[in-house]
Amino acid sequence: MKELQQALAEIQSIRSDVARGTEFRGYGPASIAASGVLALLVAAAQAQWLAKHPSSDIWLWLGVWAGTAAASLLMSSVETFARARRVHRGFAREMLQSAVEQFLPALTVGSLLTVVLTRIAPEQCWILPGLWQLVFSLGVFASCRFLPRQMFAVGVWYLTAGLFCLAAAGATRTLSPWLMGIPFGVGQLMVAAVLQFGYGEALE
Repeated sequence: MKELQQALAEIQSIRSDVARGTEFRGYGPASIAASGVLALLVAAAQAQWLAKHPSSDIWLWLGVWAGTAAASLLMSSVETFARARRVHRGFAREMLQSAVEQFLPALTVGSLLTVVLTRIAPEQCWILPGLWQLVFSLGVFASCRFLPRQMFAVGVWYLTAGLFCLAAAGATRTLSPWLMGIPFGVGQLMVAAVLQFGYGEALE
């Protein structure tokens, strides 16, 4: 029994190693493009609302974008799970696990930064959009090795956008919907384009 368990563990280890060295084709261009459009629409709607109801309530601003992020993550997760099972078949579980391992640290760091900053220095939360984009760029760079090579340009976009947003927000020290909507909207549309042409498939 011990030998059998060891053999199964070795097989699982081999499968995991193969998954880490294989291009992940589970991300769906359609849901990611939809998340980019959603970010732009939310930014436009929030900008209109703030124009009529000026408010510095950080919790309202955070709530809107947390909900947007959750909706985008849900859309992408559903399509990714379905595509991975179809495209990678027997390796779907290992491929999904490998994809999560690459991006989960960035999501975790971004969430923890938000919690800490809102608790100890809420007046400095104007830096959050830039920080989120910088952290997101790290997740993209970490995932580049098993995605189409053009994804590196997306990482550069988020890195550049994050630095620009920090500089731009520093002038007013206020939270702007557009400093979220444009970087993430354009960035997600770029991701969708890279997957579309990198995978050589039509949007589904």
